[in-house]
Amino acid sequence: MKAFFLTTNIIFWIILLYYTVLTVVGLFQRKKAKRLNPLAEYPSLDVLIPSHNEEIVMKDTLSAMAKLEYPGNIQIYVLNDNSQDKTGEIAEFFANKHAHIHHIEVPESNEPRGKSRVLNYGLSISDGEYFIVYDADNRPNPDAAIRLMEITMNTENAAGAVGCVRTLNDQNNWLTRFIAIEFKTFQLIMQSGRYALHRIGSLPGTNMLLKRSIITDLGAYDPYALAEDAELTIRLSSKGYVIAVDPHSQTWEQEPQTLKALMKQRTRWLQGNLYIMFKFFKEKNWWKKPCIIHLTYYLTIYVIFGGLLLSSNILFILGLFGFINFNSGINYLFFWFLAYLTYTIQLLCAVWYDKKLSAKNVLAASLMYFTYAQLFIFLLVRGLVLMMKDKRNGTVIWDKTERVAIEK
Repeated sequence: MKAFFLTTNIIFWIILLYYTVLTVVGLFQRKKAKRLNPLAEYPSLDVLIPSHNEEIVMKDTLSAMAKLEYPGNIQIYVLNDNSQDKTGEIAEFFANKHAHIHHIEVPESNEPRGKSRVLNYGLSISDGEYFIVYDADNRPNPDAAIRLMEITMNTENAAGAVGCVRTLNDQNNWLTRFIAIEFKTFQLIMQSGRYALHRIGSLPGTNMLLKRSIITDLGAYDPYALAEDAELTIRLSSKGYVIAVDPHSQTWEQEPQTLKALMKQRTRWLQGNLYIMFKFFKEKNWWKKPCIIHLTYYLTIYVIFGGLLLSSNILFILGLFGFINFNSGINYLFFWFLAYLTYTIQLLCAVWYDKKLSAKNVLAASLMYFTYAQLFIFLLVRGLVLMMKDKRNGTVIWDKTERVAIEK
């Protein structure tokens, strides 16, 4: 038991200290990131928006898409995947109003339902040299696409570039506030830190630009990957391509407002990352440093972190009720407190840099370890159970994130 306790704490501290380094480096990287000089010529660009029953958000999304600034040829495709609501009607309205917006009905196929299949069809009916993916609830800033293209064209061996995702409904309740802080820290600051340290970026699934010919040569999207962005990230890295990062290319999206919706979304992400882990051991060309860094990062967030939290909780409870006699109990509590403090400071740094250091956000960051972070234990168990069930049944189920009507 003592060896288990020491091992758990050592791994936890290694991860925590590495994330601390990423936070510090990411803050500097984000601060120095500037808009690059305009290009002499801008390649043709397609915007792909996978959509399924998105009538609640589609009007606001397409209003934002129509305002995208881009000096070259840009075509916007709403990929309507068998929607049963008014998604098609709204898309048709904008298509009639704007010549560069197109409503595309995605036909049925033998591939599993989900985002990958829809994006593959979108690539088959468009022909831009580059394409950019946005989720159906996204409202990108007008300069988001042009910034991604400029950093891609100015980065050696770049397959594309990614921006950051901001939370549209962060003030709705405590859950959305937690998610917003998580995204500021792990998706924005630490993404910038990893790019500065390792020159690697991770595709976030939205607000990401890619070169069509490279993705086509790789065989496009894996229709069986629930985390299609992470899977494609590792495939690109295995071929030596770079994914550039521009933290100031921003899109706004709504996050789950209920625990039920969050559990469905994050379980899908977890299952997708477990799929990548199993696929990793079959793909010999994935055993390269950038791929290993990516995989370790994904596993840390979705698997290892949950397992460490569970181990820490069990040890703490057993020790609290006297089932385990820790001769160094005071030291254990001290180091546990340091770990909690380090984790919280990372969150607060991201909030502070974003100029959102309010009393509610400070309280939220202070509570996240005891509340929001603990959800990852349940996610780990639920994801493993559902993945084994899907594997036994030979199915891949895409659980769509629920949308609600909100104002920016």
